[in-house]
Amino acid sequence: MIIIRLDRMMADRKISLNELADKVGMTNVNLSNLKTGKMKGIRFETLEAICKVLQCQPGDLMEYKED
Repeated sequence: MIIIRLDRMMADRKISLNELADKVGMTNVNLSNLKTGKMKGIRFETLEAICKVLQCQPGDLMEYKED
């Protein structure tokens, strides 16, 4: 299982969902779905944009846990 830690990174960087969505070029709905783990996948281009804005690594945003 992959756990998305986007909410934690956003809180650490003090950035809102609306601000991040605007800077990344995503809709608020899609970013919210990613944040809550409702998305089935993410494009590397989107992941790169999020990492650039949040100044983090992909591993900071995701965690693998065995079921």
